[in-house]
Amino acid sequence: MPRLVLVLHEHAMLYEVAIAAEVFGVDRSDLSPTGDWYEVVVACPERSPRHWLPQLPAIDVSEIGDADLIVVPSTDSPGDEIDPALATALREAHASGARIAALCTGSFVLAEAGLLDDRVATTHWMHADDLARRYPRVKVRADVLYVDEGDILTSAGKTAALDLCLHLVRRDLGAAVANDLGRRLVVPPHRHGGQAQFVSPPPSPGGSGLARTAEWARARLDQPLTVVDLARHAGLSSRQLARRMHAEFGAAPLTWLHQQRLARAQELLERTGSSIDQIAASCGMGSAATLRRRFRDALGVTPSEYRATFRLG
Repeated sequence: MPRLVLVLHEHAMLYEVAIAAEVFGVDRSDLSPTGDWYEVVVACPERSPRHWLPQLPAIDVSEIGDADLIVVPSTDSPGDEIDPALATALREAHASGARIAALCTGSFVLAEAGLLDDRVATTHWMHADDLARRYPRVKVRADVLYVDEGDILTSAGKTAALDLCLHLVRRDLGAAVANDLGRRLVVPPHRHGGQAQFVSPPPSPGGSGLARTAEWARARLDQPLTVVDLARHAGLSSRQLARRMHAEFGAAPLTWLHQQRLARAQELLERTGSSIDQIAASCGMGSAATLRRRFRDALGVTPSEYRATFRLG
């Protein structure tokens, strides 16, 4: 059986620890044609919350070298120095051939240990800029659910950690086992890593000088708005509008408008039974083909796939 070490470091966060424990630490050998499942132990550096997983055997962090797979959950102190003994143990285990997977901000732990240098990695989108700033040798991707580089794997935040864990099961025990496990956990059994993190564009700041124009535009997304229309409503030239929108919203006018159309499409897919053609018209995208193209470009999935995952009720 694959020997998996779950690192219960002192700044670990319960949600991602629970995800890993649920996927790997519960005996699900009945799903495997060979009867195999993971042999899971927890590694407990000093001050780790060992009491979270009393049912699993524990080892000292210095003993992780014989692991096949090491899972490092998220940290509530991203960028802080980590236990030197843990950093050394992770480097030595990796050099001995262990795969290491970081969940959410667990990427900061691997980066601090030097294991992400010159590699592509991801983390929760809210922390991606910080990861890139603190560790400039890491090639940070903020637009994906997880990254699999073979021996090092990283995930985005929260539910993307579950996606990565199911991906590991798929790699180790096959697609059928991962699909059965997904059904048992009542989650989509597979979302590929290149799929975008589902991040809605930030709302316009309430006190923004362009807030009135932003609300005016959002009320007319079904119409063929242009930059000139936005500028005229704001009482600005097109060039002035571009400067103001970049300063206040962090995007050029057309980019912002496309974000709002996409956000409206997401909302309608989640909350209504309208057809793809109807939603495309309501969002000002013209046709279902345009909506599908923009959806795939932005989120890596089709509108129907998005609805199947996020439909409410």
